[in-house]
Amino acid sequence: MTSVPPVRTVRCMLELREIHRRFGDVQALYDVSLTVSPGRAVGFVGRNGAGKTTAMRVALGLVEPDAGEVRWDGRPITAADRLRIGYMPEERGLYPGMSALDQLVHLARLAGWSRADAAARATALLDQLELAGRATQKVEELSLGNQQRVQLAAALVHDPDVLVLDEPFSGLDPIGVDVLSATLAERLRDGVGLLFSSHQLELVERLCDEVVVIDGGRIADRFVVDQVDPGTLGDRFREVIGR
Repeated sequence: MTSVPPVRTVRCMLELREIHRRFGDVQALYDVSLTVSPGRAVGFVGRNGAGKTTAMRVALGLVEPDAGEVRWDGRPITAADRLRIGYMPEERGLYPGMSALDQLVHLARLAGWSRADAAARATALLDQLELAGRATQKVEELSLGNQQRVQLAAALVHDPDVLVLDEPFSGLDPIGVDVLSATLAERLRDGVGLLFSSHQLELVERLCDEVVVIDGGRIADRFVVDQVDPGTLGDRFREVIGR
C-alpha cells in the first residue's frame, strides 16, 4: 500500500458547542458538545437512534440546530470551511454508472482541482486502498466492500482537514478493515482530525484518542482511551447506557 502525501500541512479544528435539535416531539440532540482536533480521532458511539448521525449532519450543515453553534478554528463555521470536511455517510452516495477513477476525478474537480492534479490524487488513493486494478470498473460492478473503499476515497480526494465518517467499517471483511484502518492512521499522522461512529468498539478502541458516548440525544460519557484498561471499552459502554 503506497502513501498519499497531504496537500496542506496546517489543519483546522471542528467544534460542536451546546447543540440542540428537535424533530417534532423528539429531542434528537440536547446540549451536545464535542471537539475534533488536528491529528486526533474521536469515536462517537451510541445505540441506533441515539443522535450520532444527526450531530454529524449538524456539523456538515445538512441539519440546522435549534440552538448552539458549529465552530471552525475558534470562529463560526462558513460554507467555505465546510468544503474542507470529508464526509462518508452511512447511506453510500456514489454514482453507480461511473468508474471508480472517474468518480473520484469528478469529485476532486468539483472541489476546484485541475484535471491533472485530480487524476493524480484519485489514482494514488485507489492504489493506497488496493483498488488500482479496479479503477476503470463501474462502481456498480464492484463488491460492496470495494464500493465502501471508493466511498472513503471520495471523502479523502480533496485532502480535507477533518473527516466525518458514519459507520465506515460496517460490512467490511477483515482485510477491508485493515486497509481502511491503515489509511485513516496515515491521515491522522498527517494532522487530519477524525470523527467516526461505529458499533465495532474494538476498532474504536484501536483507532481513537477519545470516545464520546451519546444516549438519547445527550452526551452520556466521554473519556481518553489511554485512561481506560485495554479491552474494557465494551463493558464501560454497556454500563453507561444501562445495558
